[in-house]
Amino acid sequence: MSKKAIAVSTDTHSSVQISARGVARLKGAHVWVYRSDIVPAKGVPAGAMVRVADARGKFLGTALYSSSSQIALRMISREVVTDLPALVVERIRAAVAYRKRIVADSNAYRVVFSEADFLPGLIIDRYDDVLSLQILTQAMDAEPLRAAVLETLVEELQPAGIVERVDARIRELEQLPLLKSGLLRGEKTSGVIAMNGVRLHYDGLEGQKTGAFLDQRENYAAAAHYAHGEALDVFCYQGGFALHLAAKCPRVTGVDSSRPALEMAEKNALLNGRAVEWIEGNAFDLLKDYAAEKRQYDTIVLDPPAFAKSKHDLDNAMRGYKELNLRALKMLRPGGVLLTCSCSFHVSQQGFLEMVAEAAQDAHRSARVLESRGQAKDHPILLGVPETGYLKCVIVAVN
Repeated sequence: MSKKAIAVSTDTHSSVQISARGVARLKGAHVWVYRSDIVPAKGVPAGAMVRVADARGKFLGTALYSSSSQIALRMISREVVTDLPALVVERIRAAVAYRKRIVADSNAYRVVFSEADFLPGLIIDRYDDVLSLQILTQAMDAEPLRAAVLETLVEELQPAGIVERVDARIRELEQLPLLKSGLLRGEKTSGVIAMNGVRLHYDGLEGQKTGAFLDQRENYAAAAHYAHGEALDVFCYQGGFALHLAAKCPRVTGVDSSRPALEMAEKNALLNGRAVEWIEGNAFDLLKDYAAEKRQYDTIVLDPPAFAKSKHDLDNAMRGYKELNLRALKMLRPGGVLLTCSCSFHVSQQGFLEMVAEAAQDAHRSARVLESRGQAKDHPILLGVPETGYLKCVIVAVN
């Protein structure tokens, strides 16, 4: 780490003034204030809970302060907060109750989704009786909050294990001490989860994100609803889409560049008693070759990683998405179905639909939108905070 790690504070007495632009942002229902919109916060401890005021001193709410992030303030309440651990406990309980109402057909889902659950910097996923925790901000890393989070999770969900997944890059940006992913409570770190009748191996200390792509759970079910004939799942990872397709399709091929991911995908196929052909390869090259060979499919899924991680990447990302979709559209038989995704926040829903339309036009295919979807409901989108909505999933019927 290039900078010395800092200790977070539970100080509740500091105040921070923000500019007119910052005030306007909060009035628009956003919960972030950027560093460029705060009066230099001298003496405010890292990770402190602070009172936020405008230039005239009018109280605007309570926020969590970061001394290093460009997002300097994350609003936690429009009211005065005197006991932050108690508020965190209350909001975790509310998040658990919300999931009990809206999650069905799965024992794996997101329990807490940061700002969308009014707990900025905290991610908690449930994988049956194992919970996975990510802490992304200075304030949430404070020991009193860590203790409150863990005790509440044990009380509410009685897990057999709680693991922490560490994003080293985030901790460095927040100037937090480097940690290794590991077991925090209990003894269990792995097991088998189920979603939509499909079973999947889970290891809390391996794989991408916190171990599985829970945000696609409802889109997996939608894919199975429309799937038919021969199917191709591109960027298949550990087989989430492919195994759902295999319930409806007599022949399914999954493609990914990661051999470890494909090895786990095969284990998942065996677990479900479903036969899938797994191919290790670069998706762009493979689709180019398959298109040249005039291979045809009835169902194709495109679920690539985020191509646009910043606004600067957007043009290149859209070219990449269009190339993939153009080739896939050319490979679909009449009456075929394309399910295509983007998990890049910087790609808008409208922009993504326009890209698919352009690709269909260039492929000389007519396409009708069956569904335009997003992330699963356990990843709620908070109105006023567009960053909480990132996943696009478009399903089209092709002639």
